[in-house]
Amino acid sequence: MRRNFVNAGLMLATMSILTLVPLRAEASHCSQGSAAGNWAYTYIGTVYAPDPLPAAAVGHFSQDAKGNVTGSQTHTLAGQTEVEDISGTATVNEDCTGAATISVFLNGQLLRTATLNVAYDSDGNHARMIFTSLTLADGTSLPVVVTLDARRVFPGKN
Repeated sequence: MRRNFVNAGLMLATMSILTLVPLRAEASHCSQGSAAGNWAYTYIGTVYAPDPLPAAAVGHFSQDAKGNVTGSQTHTLAGQTEVEDISGTATVNEDCTGAATISVFLNGQLLRTATLNVAYDSDGNHARMIFTSLTLADGTSLPVVVTLDARRVFPGKN
């Protein structure tokens, strides 16, 4: 009789675990649509122009279901601060990675364009990014080591 209770307990535990596996896989599924919404972010790092210069920003952006991004940021480079507009495109993969190309404007004039690699976590409500390139409006590429941390504003609402 005791053996029947142990077998029943093991069977119940196995069934419970197996029913949770599909939920976990679904929770990590990402898409263009799931990343749509309003986001706030900060970034910090170093731009080499050619000497190392500290860079930081705080900003916000909206991303639509097609991956279009628009927003603004307050950016500082070696203590010089500007309020800038941003726009670009983002892609989101099913494995919750992605990429973005973002152009930065001051008074309507293109200043620079950055490319970033992205990893989404926290059920798609948080993103970690790293700049993979930074190109000035004149085509000059600058080495850069900058990371960005973004959180969805009011998760569940677009």
